[in-house]
Amino acid sequence: MAIQDIYPTALRLLGRPVLVVGGGPVAARRAKGLLDAGARVTVVAPLACPALTGLADAGLLAWEPRTYRTADVDGVWFVQTATGDSAVDAEVAADAEAQRIWCVNASDHEASAAWTPAVAVVDDVKIAVNAGGDPRRAMALRDAVATALETGDLPLRRQRATSTPGTVALVGGGPGDTGLITVRGRRLLGQADVVVADRLGPRELLSELAPDVRVIEVGKTPGHHPVPQSEINRILVDEALQGHRVVRLKGGDPYVLGRGGEEAEFCRQHGVEVEVVSGVTSAISVPAAAGIPVTHRGLAKGFSVVTGHEELAEVPARADHTVILLMGVGQLRDSAASLGRAGLPAETPVGIVENGYLPNQRVTIGTLGTIADQAEAAGVANPAVIVIGDVVRVSPFAPSHFRTADYSTTTPNAPRTPRTSTTSTTKTASTTEIPKTRVLTP
Repeated sequence: MAIQDIYPTALRLLGRPVLVVGGGPVAARRAKGLLDAGARVTVVAPLACPALTGLADAGLLAWEPRTYRTADVDGVWFVQTATGDSAVDAEVAADAEAQRIWCVNASDHEASAAWTPAVAVVDDVKIAVNAGGDPRRAMALRDAVATALETGDLPLRRQRATSTPGTVALVGGGPGDTGLITVRGRRLLGQADVVVADRLGPRELLSELAPDVRVIEVGKTPGHHPVPQSEINRILVDEALQGHRVVRLKGGDPYVLGRGGEEAEFCRQHGVEVEVVSGVTSAISVPAAAGIPVTHRGLAKGFSVVTGHEELAEVPARADHTVILLMGVGQLRDSAASLGRAGLPAETPVGIVENGYLPNQRVTIGTLGTIADQAEAAGVANPAVIVIGDVVRVSPFAPSHFRTADYSTTTPNAPRTPRTSTTSTTKTASTTEIPKTRVLTP
């Protein structure tokens, strides 16, 4: 049988009797697939493997512990033979052919009247692959297609209207690089009918959407909220109630200073199903883009994330506790002064990472006492993440005199031999622009 002779179709076997002849692992797999399709399965075999007997003991199928008889094909809709004996399989296939019943002959795919494809299910899409009678090849292709659907590389979006209710997915898009959105987030974005988009996050992915996907822009900038949060909440619910699949594409993580909790609560209050897909929060990922860990053995064991200088009085004012400021450029001078009054030394290292992971990423490093002047002089602007604490010393972009000790990763708080530096110890600042960077390493 050539692949050109195959007419692909799908059988609806719900509630219909089918016959499986054979008791081995292949027969068990086929019986399981038929049960998943809702068929009423009868197995005929003198002996059965544990997988089959388990299904029979559970009452999911009927097992006749005997050899095959021609009358077994009477009244069934579909037959699968997999006895391992080619003569018996041929007999079953011939009896089915005589009654015009489709039969899969596992012993001889060339002579078989039907083939069983390699199958995978992604969302409500069932993938079935035939590969010229080569089951391993078919499985490899099936897995590749399923992976492409799951990752959003192939379109999974419905094209016909359905009666299913609309949904909302709050998707964290990460710090902006398209490669840092989660697989689940990418998949949901590919299924969306409507995308409610923030200013931050993986904006390039919007250009990959189908032309008829509506994008509603609700982005905010500091002090300028053209679409208030109450209106965003209303948009999500209204679009979902019209039966649309709605993705709220947010930068970072929707539950980390992203007001995702408010949006999810509003949806549930109005009877809309909502899914939250965590993202890579910029509070941790953007410092990492500049080689700055938020914790580091021997330097810092904890960190705090805040959005304004008012909260700084409540965080530990120690160089070994990392403080991360989000959306803090405008209040940087006040924030630095607040931490100084709380007892943090003026020499505490500070790093600012603008546009993390994007081609125009820029890193500015100084001290608590100098960073505000440096930021103003360099024209530092949001989006930026500010990191305060000794972990900034680890960055490969820190001035050499910042790295006065090579901190041990095996003995906490025990510096090894100090580095030799030819740089003046009065140097306090560094501003570096890193074009088209993704991951920075020393």
